[in-house]
Amino acid sequence: MNAKPDVQLPAVSVIMPVLNEERHLRGAVQAILAQEYAGEMEVVIAIGPSADRTEEIAAQLVAETASGNKRVHTVPNPSGRTPAALNAAIKASRHPIVVRVDGHGMLSPNYIATAVRLLEETGAQNVGGIMHAEGENDWEHAVAAAMTSKIGVGNAAFHTGGQAGPAETVYLGVFRRAALEQQGGYNEEFVRAQDWELNFRIREAGGLIWFSPELKVSYRPRPSVKALAKQYKDYGRWRHVVARYHEGSINLRYLAPPTAVCAIAAGLVVGAALTPLGFVIPGGYLAAIVAGSLPAGKGLPPKARLQIPVALATMHMSWGFGFLTSPKALARKVIASRRPAVLSDTH
Repeated sequence: MNAKPDVQLPAVSVIMPVLNEERHLRGAVQAILAQEYAGEMEVVIAIGPSADRTEEIAAQLVAETASGNKRVHTVPNPSGRTPAALNAAIKASRHPIVVRVDGHGMLSPNYIATAVRLLEETGAQNVGGIMHAEGENDWEHAVAAAMTSKIGVGNAAFHTGGQAGPAETVYLGVFRRAALEQQGGYNEEFVRAQDWELNFRIREAGGLIWFSPELKVSYRPRPSVKALAKQYKDYGRWRHVVARYHEGSINLRYLAPPTAVCAIAAGLVVGAALTPLGFVIPGGYLAAIVAGSLPAGKGLPPKARLQIPVALATMHMSWGFGFLTSPKALARKVIASRRPAVLSDTH
């Protein structure tokens, strides 16, 4: 029997935007370098103006990989903005497959090999999978449980899993460079939600975005209530920008948190000023998240389980508040920067 000829795997560029990531940067890069992938690989880290040891750790990684076949490079990102970092890293990279990884994301061992296979099998321009939140202490375990539960994030496939298939957007993403270059990269006005906006243009141009549960990235949650609240307030703020940018992109899942914020606020006012019956609404919400936290916290230590309702309330209320207070001026600025999808020569 004749042996099958070796297949030349495409070379891969891994791009990573980082800002104040001293806690997880080394681990995230080591997870990339340890990938079970036989093709050529490079890592390009775009470094924002960090106030911790991020730059020092990145320099160490560059030095440690200088003589290997999987080298780490760095580029500056003076603005500190994620989409600017991504564009800088794309420009500095050189391979036909571009893998986006964040500084607090840990790729599963076969992530890149699986993504390259899926690009080939599906013909997609971008493939992505599950944002698998994992904590390192009781609070982070609680947040991770909230972020991977339907009561926390609804039916979002990249949080809770689902069937492989076409998607509007995916977590992070593994792209064909040709698709990134065709669309001119990320829109830098989208400080958040830049993935959704880029994938929207790729789809408008006739490209396929593919979700697969085979792809998994371990994600480290924010380390405090304050940090989680800011993260989710920004998510809500920018999701409203997206809704104004692209009418028809909103659904009931996105409207649930702002509706809850309004209902709870109204209930508290009515309860304090008119009748105790008003407290039924915030009381009902509290009962719901406590009940929902029970299955979400299965198998966790007691201290972590007790904090899940706090994590859920922080996520819901912060997201809803951010959505409700998102200024129209921000949406107008972003809409003014709208980039039409660029069709390929074959369209």
